[in-house]
Amino acid sequence: MSLRPFAAALLMTAFTLSAQGAVPSPEQMWALIQQQQAEIEKLKARLAQADNRIEDTVVMVEATADRVESAGVTLAPEARWVESTRVGGYGEMHINKLRNDRPDGDDLDEIDFHRMVLFLDHRFSARTRFVSELELEHSIAGEGNEGEYELEQAYVEHDIGGGQRVKAGLFLVPVGLLNETHEPDTFYGVERNNVERNIVPSTWWEGGVSAAGEIAPGVSYDAALTSGLGLDPAEGQWKVRDGRQKVSEADASSPAYTGRLRYTGVPGLEIAATLQYQADMYQGALPEKIDALLFETHIAWRRGPFGLRALYAGWDIDEAIDAFAAGADRQEGWYVEPSWRFDERWGVFARYSDWDNQAGGSLDTAYSQWDVGLNYWLEERVVLKLDYQRQDAPAGKDQLDGLNLGVGLSF
Repeated sequence: MSLRPFAAALLMTAFTLSAQGAVPSPEQMWALIQQQQAEIEKLKARLAQADNRIEDTVVMVEATADRVESAGVTLAPEARWVESTRVGGYGEMHINKLRNDRPDGDDLDEIDFHRMVLFLDHRFSARTRFVSELELEHSIAGEGNEGEYELEQAYVEHDIGGGQRVKAGLFLVPVGLLNETHEPDTFYGVERNNVERNIVPSTWWEGGVSAAGEIAPGVSYDAALTSGLGLDPAEGQWKVRDGRQKVSEADASSPAYTGRLRYTGVPGLEIAATLQYQADMYQGALPEKIDALLFETHIAWRRGPFGLRALYAGWDIDEAIDAFAAGADRQEGWYVEPSWRFDERWGVFARYSDWDNQAGGSLDTAYSQWDVGLNYWLEERVVLKLDYQRQDAPAGKDQLDGLNLGVGLSF
């Protein structure tokens, strides 16, 4: 250790005493030197202790690295928690100003923060990851409130090589255009389209296992074994949407089998078809099983500023369900939606949709609706929406016409 700082301090002390007219005696000088030497010895001891601790830490780290390497494990950069975890989300608020054309019906004049969703994803390694999605609907949940908390996704996915992957947990069913991708900045219109709400029925998640991957250039598949829908006969339920159990102590007596093929080999084009079969939509609650087969197909195409979406979905259900509602053995719908994106800010669309949850009967039970409107992207993932809807409903049913406004975002 260098003694120069202490020698300088000693000389400075002597100079100061001299300047004050009190020249130290040899005995005083010796006492000062002894005092400085004692301080030096203390500092040397502290430095030695610090060096020992550093050496111990280095040895421990090296020993840990040796044990990790001997176990055949490599500490990749993605193993660090901060770099391996992603937080995101999306949210949307709607204003509905709709007039009910049914003489004794109620108008809809409402503002609602429809949903706020948080993503939390974590990558354990280059091949294994966890994905989750937690949603709050209608702003506030609890007894007497309209809202609810929902866990929409929570699964582990693992790449098995060759472009193939498997996952297990709670995940979105691979069907339709909106069910897996429904952030508000990714579609036109304030509200999600009626066909994918009432027939598909989005948002639709189940618990189970699935496999997915590419089987040829531009051709991919999904195959899933999951929990199924569970209609409640005591409540007289028969609409498909009412059967979503949301994996909340769900009855697993009758699972569902889902398969999808999708083609994306041309830039800007997606063509897909999904089949799902379930042996009993009432999960054994009735003496007779009521099976159901869903077929869905769609196309999404974008070429320059022009976009087009079209979708058909239909359920073929055992006729025994007609005991709850005539014609419920066929529940189907379709829509077509052209759009035009002027630039990165502005886009307009028109949509015609038709859906019927009692299409198997002879009565007029079908709904149809026209929607026209525009989106304005304030930023790439922040969108303002305005549209006008005109609905044609069966006799005696609510028929809502008017304006919808919305703001949405994702990050």
